Amino acid sequence: MGSRGQKRTETTDELPADKRACNSLEFRPSSSNCSSIRTHLNSPISTPDAEMETSSSASGSIRSDGEHEKEEDSGYGSCDSDDAEQQPRHHILRDYQRRRSSSDHGKLSSILSNLNGGGNGGSGQLAALTELCEVLSFCNEDSLSSLMVDSLSPILVKLVKIESNANIMLLAIRGMTYLCDVYPRSSGFLVRHDAVPALCEQLLAIEYVDVAEQCLQALEKISRDQPHACLQAGAIMAVLNFIDFFSISVQRVALSTVVNICKRLPPEGPARFAEAVPKLCVLLKHEDQQLVESVATCLIKISERMCQSSELLEELCKHELINQVTHLMKLNSRTTVSQPIYNGLIGLLVKLSSGSFVAFRNLYELNISSTLKDVLSTYDLSHGISSPQLVDGNCNQVHEVLKLLNELLPTSTGDQANQVVLDKESFLADHHDHLQRFGMDLFPMLVQVSSSICTIEMSVFCPCNSFVIHFSPIEQVVNSGANIYVCYGCLSVIRKLVFLSKPDILAELLKTANIPSFLAGVFTRKDHHLLILALQITEIILQKLSNAFLNSFVKEGVLFAIDALLMPEKCSQLMLPVFSGIQPSFDSSQKSSARDFQRCLCYAFDTVPSSSVPPCKIDKDAVCNLAKHIKTNYFAPELVESEKGMTDVLQNLRNLSAALINLIDMPVDGDTLAQHEAKFYSTLHQIILKLNGREPVSTFEFIESGIMKSLIHYLSNGLYTRENVEFIGSCDLLGVLGKRFQVFAKLFFSYSDILVEDLPVSILIQKLQSALSSLENLPVISSHGFKQRNSFATVPNGRCVMYPCFRVRFVREEGETCLSDCADDVLSVDPFSSLDAIEGYLWSKIFTKRTEKGHLNAEALEQRDILPNLLPSNANSSQGESSGFIDSTSADLPETQEDETNLSQMASEQVHFRELNSGETMSLDETNMGSAGKEQEFPTESTKAMGTPCSASGSNDIKDLSPRLLLYLEGHQLGRTLTLYQVILQQLLNSESEFITWSKLWSRVYTITYKTAVESKQDDPHGHTYVEDNSSVSDKKIASMQNMAFFSSMFACNIASDLDKLSPIYDILFLLKILEGINRYSFHLMSCERICAFAEVRIDNLDNLKEMVHSVPHNEFVSSRLTGKLEQQMRDAFNLSTGGMPSWCNDLMSSCPFLFGFEAKCKYFRLAAFGPRRVQLNAISRSNSGASNDRQTTSGGLPRKKFLVLRDQILDSATKMMDLHARHKGLLEVEYDEEVGTGLGPTLEFYTLVSHEFQKPGLGMWREDHSSIITTKTLLTDYVIPRSSFGLFPCPYSPKSDSCSGIQFFEVLKKFVLLGQIVAKAFQDGRVLDVPFSKAFYKLILGQDLSLFDIQSFDPELGRTLLEFQAIVNRKMHLESICVENSSLEQDLYFRNTKIEDLYLDFTLPGYPDYVLSSECNHKVVNLDNLEDYIELVVDATIHSGIARQIEAFKSGFNQVFSISHLHIFTEKELERLLCGECDNWAFNELLEHIKFDHGYTASSPPIINLLEIIQEFEFAQRRSFLQFVTGAPRLPPGGLASLNPKLTIVRKHSSNCADTELPSVMTCANYLKLPPYSSKEKMKEKLLYAITEGQGSFHLS
Repeated sequence: MGSRGQKRTETTDELPADKRACNSLEFRPSSSNCSSIRTHLNSPISTPDAEMETSSSASGSIRSDGEHEKEEDSGYGSCDSDDAEQQPRHHILRDYQRRRSSSDHGKLSSILSNLNGGGNGGSGQLAALTELCEVLSFCNEDSLSSLMVDSLSPILVKLVKIESNANIMLLAIRGMTYLCDVYPRSSGFLVRHDAVPALCEQLLAIEYVDVAEQCLQALEKISRDQPHACLQAGAIMAVLNFIDFFSISVQRVALSTVVNICKRLPPEGPARFAEAVPKLCVLLKHEDQQLVESVATCLIKISERMCQSSELLEELCKHELINQVTHLMKLNSRTTVSQPIYNGLIGLLVKLSSGSFVAFRNLYELNISSTLKDVLSTYDLSHGISSPQLVDGNCNQVHEVLKLLNELLPTSTGDQANQVVLDKESFLADHHDHLQRFGMDLFPMLVQVSSSICTIEMSVFCPCNSFVIHFSPIEQVVNSGANIYVCYGCLSVIRKLVFLSKPDILAELLKTANIPSFLAGVFTRKDHHLLILALQITEIILQKLSNAFLNSFVKEGVLFAIDALLMPEKCSQLMLPVFSGIQPSFDSSQKSSARDFQRCLCYAFDTVPSSSVPPCKIDKDAVCNLAKHIKTNYFAPELVESEKGMTDVLQNLRNLSAALINLIDMPVDGDTLAQHEAKFYSTLHQIILKLNGREPVSTFEFIESGIMKSLIHYLSNGLYTRENVEFIGSCDLLGVLGKRFQVFAKLFFSYSDILVEDLPVSILIQKLQSALSSLENLPVISSHGFKQRNSFATVPNGRCVMYPCFRVRFVREEGETCLSDCADDVLSVDPFSSLDAIEGYLWSKIFTKRTEKGHLNAEALEQRDILPNLLPSNANSSQGESSGFIDSTSADLPETQEDETNLSQMASEQVHFRELNSGETMSLDETNMGSAGKEQEFPTESTKAMGTPCSASGSNDIKDLSPRLLLYLEGHQLGRTLTLYQVILQQLLNSESEFITWSKLWSRVYTITYKTAVESKQDDPHGHTYVEDNSSVSDKKIASMQNMAFFSSMFACNIASDLDKLSPIYDILFLLKILEGINRYSFHLMSCERICAFAEVRIDNLDNLKEMVHSVPHNEFVSSRLTGKLEQQMRDAFNLSTGGMPSWCNDLMSSCPFLFGFEAKCKYFRLAAFGPRRVQLNAISRSNSGASNDRQTTSGGLPRKKFLVLRDQILDSATKMMDLHARHKGLLEVEYDEEVGTGLGPTLEFYTLVSHEFQKPGLGMWREDHSSIITTKTLLTDYVIPRSSFGLFPCPYSPKSDSCSGIQFFEVLKKFVLLGQIVAKAFQDGRVLDVPFSKAFYKLILGQDLSLFDIQSFDPELGRTLLEFQAIVNRKMHLESICVENSSLEQDLYFRNTKIEDLYLDFTLPGYPDYVLSSECNHKVVNLDNLEDYIELVVDATIHSGIARQIEAFKSGFNQVFSISHLHIFTEKELERLLCGECDNWAFNELLEHIKFDHGYTASSPPIINLLEIIQEFEFAQRRSFLQFVTGAPRLPPGGLASLNPKLTIVRKHSSNCADTELPSVMTCANYLKLPPYSSKEKMKEKLLYAITEGQGSFHLS
């Protein structure tokens, strides 16, 4: 429900004013929070119920919506009023302030006089101080002057020392506090007049608690500006001495003073702060988080001051500081601290262990490795280190942990061999058990962290020697920038562990991780720092354990990688990138400022930062020299030779791969076909045995064996290298592919006695995923540190943008005669403009004459050039077309387009252009949230082939929308679907340069050549010979049954535009795509194989057609590496808004969506469908969902639309709602007639009610499966819903009939349109529907074709019968082809011992006698001759022609909200989860973790324990009812309880009567349950069941 009041400001943490010695004196507090007085402490305490009511409502205005609107309107009117009216108001305000300041100044002068005079003794001073505090409470800085403050300060200090009168002391100190509040510079005057020693003296005396508390407030104010004076006066010990006697809030103020002082400790001089360390260490045990964080901050700053002295660091360690810090760092600590403080504590340990042997020893004795292991294991690497500037001082958790690990593993070198380092080494040498435990805890985790760091081919970080790279503030490649520091740190720690461990310990250590495979992966990096560390680790292992690891280094490809470093020309075509040595980059125009350079990795983990740029420690030839040394000394010459150095496993796999290729290329005739298939099966079986054999196959062996290429060649029949594959009319080709897929599926899936994870296909998928992780080098582009700056982009449309522009020179290609030269020399080009927009700009300037193929009339030319310029870059993008997520659907288009007059309006609604031609700047955040255009107005998928934006109003005039120009950059043709930024970036990524100066990316001039686009026939460059037609008749029939769209999607689409089809990465992705398709269609393939076997009389019983298929779980196809990269890329708001994402994100999501996890796909879907701005605003709106109002938009949130719904006319109300708001992008909220509730809860209930309405019997929308009906009485309605256990599927209607059973078909179509709108709106607004669609219906939503095999998913009996009929038809065709006599033929073609004719079937659709399938004369009764026709007609009516119009109606309604094509990245199960949410069982721990207990309840409260136990005991229907009662929906959103927003909160409900008589109440807008403390679990369950049963169906105030 909506909010019912303004949230009360919490002041429980503020310091209370004195009510003891001076109870009669109450003053209005100043504006400062720290000095405010809690006068409400003595007032009656508010009741918990009141507190609950107010806290549950989200923050919002207490005014009614109408008042709020009127107030804003009046404010707006005043802004529009005449200047003559405005100026007097300002004058009046100034005059008032002047008079007020003058009055305050006069009062202060009078008070000063009274205080100086000292008349009437103490009572006069008391009255004067009282008046002073009152005046200071209300005056401002203009009321005071330096002279006045300088006069007041000594008097107040003098009065503080009058110990005989506590009230005078209290008010004098309070006056100081108020002075600092009103006039911040007054702290200097107070210090000059010795106020700090006077205050410290009172604190040390502590005769009056109220005086001491006021002293703490005053010192806190003074310490902000005068920390050094406070330190000199001993303020630290003064505030800490009796801190235990004060309340928590007062202790926080005291610690704030110490924090202010410690933050600005003098770099030299006596350590006056050292005496406070014991007290601070004791306070570190406190349970209050804020207090502990303040103490931790003090200790961190003190350690920074002491880090230069080993003696001082030793002193720090004497007070159990190490113990307390390590306890706080543990994940199960009672007191949690914020992330910056946590990082600072790790940094504190770094400093202590660096300079103190005692700290070093204590950390080992406290088993610090276990804690650090937990830190690394819980850290989200995909969120990773986001900026390389962290090396220059920014704290980061992993970076600080790696610093600490490096300090805990000392290795003495020449200049570092001081006594502390020697003592550390001696300690580790004497305590091998400590080092072993340290290594066993951390070694596998370090390998995992380092392996998880994403890699790309180029590096953009530290240069060698003394060269400096300047990073442009707009772009960095994160993965080879910042994350490379983590990789370097992990390798450095691993090297030290390997070096310090003895051989026996090292052998045990290396068993915890596959170090050879890990090192082989590191060798794919091109940075010499990482390579030298990997080589050093390799050498140390070979020195200590040569016999144990020599063969494994060969097996995992380490030897191969080392050889590649020395002879890159031998390995250029293989899996490893070429290392071309150190290539420094230098830009003489750059300045060596501190923020412009990156420190060399050699110094990345130095504990003492350097302000200079030290040279790299690695010599130019160090990598090659060390690689040559290892190869010469540890590997025998015969191993280096490629053939002799090959393992037996690799040799066997290569032989099997060659055998498979030979079989594919071998000609086959009809007589040897069966023998040929047997050989195929045998060879594939041997490959599987080898992959899953006793001797494991390494990733290197798997990649180098050629198995991937041979499998792809076998499964695709050589089609995967072809550009375009057409299957129309290719029955022979379909038969070959279908047969091979069946053989493959039978081999990989037909195992009933093993676990799913042990299936051969699972083993193959794991090998492919491992190979993908080892080889992929897809970049992640980030704009961290981006600062907006204005640039003017001449191309394509002349406007100001807030990012740099490319400088481009357009040159006509030599020999081009149809085009003229571009007149301008160098032009500034918007980097995020599409190539179509650039072409539109150029065409009008260089077009000179018309050619036959380039003919366009002037009107069409003008129309074509205008629209790309009006739209922002990639405005028409959908997934797969552009790399950016510009708000493609954010334009609030009118429902009807009126010629070209709306073009400018459309553009202005896409992005705000205030003055497009006047140089006004376009803001990245100025996207408008309106309604989506119709699909035909802003095509998404349909425009991919065209390459240019088009509208409904102008497209009819354009006959040819093919590209008119071909554009080239450095000889490479530019792709039409990419932005110029993506094109240039991709060329940089593919370049051989090791280091790139990013400032040159923007300063350099690019030359783009252009020429006329000439149409050419796309001849297939690769010849392809089809296999001869040796297939049997049954095989041909099976081929015709195959889903042709399945093969088309498999071979027609391009996996990634920037991937070479000859690269192993392409092979991996293509094979994974085939395996995922086979896994998805495994039932189809295995059923086809069974039908084939029955047709060929290899099986006789129709029951044998039932095939149990153990498919692989979908998550096995998910690449955690690519998912992490995509999530990291999608967090970059700038690239999302401007189209700067790498092209692989859209390419892989379009062609291989199975590679990405569900959560990543959900975020991608929302970004692609609704734009980044809506996703951001939607999160804000959902968090504020309980405080909506009738205004068009809330503060920072999405526009909202409220709609009044009638409960007894839900579908009618839904129809009106969608007619009005389907195309609008604002959040829809519902309020019911004659009910007060509004907001999230009623809205979710509305979607649930609509879901139930669509399931009511009698609508004529769905098939009725009477054999499996489950009736459910809903709690929100009084009718019974028939629920099919197989889900809802459209009821078939004959194309020749307009009605059926009294139901008009056009009414059914209208309901399907409405259903499409409701479903799309639920997706858009993040609502949950309670509608059980069948799997087949979800496939139709996803644009997939259905086949005979899909009927079983929604009508098992009909589907199984049709499959058996099809098997009989295939057997008949097979027997006829081999000339079997009719007598024996008929006997073999019985349907379960019954003739087909005796079944007495007619040509009507089963279950629908009014649906006539055929009226032909030979289609009266079904017999053996027309059985095939009957099957085809039933299948067509059931899943094609009979439901086609309903599906089109659903899609048309859906597309009014957003394009349904955006859903194609999901599977059926994922789509159901996204639409209908979760319905999982709840574990007790999950409930505790994701439910908030507040206002009288904790997780251990008996009523809470009872409630959680009751929830777990609920049946399925009761759990749905409980969710409906609390949240408004019977199912949880995707992600379960953890995704519920707001979080489910349970509070104590207070009542004046007995709790057992009360009922629970809820606020569904906030997911807020108010639960009385019932006396027993039974009573609670009784009341709760009554509430969730009877308390449904209306929203009222509770």
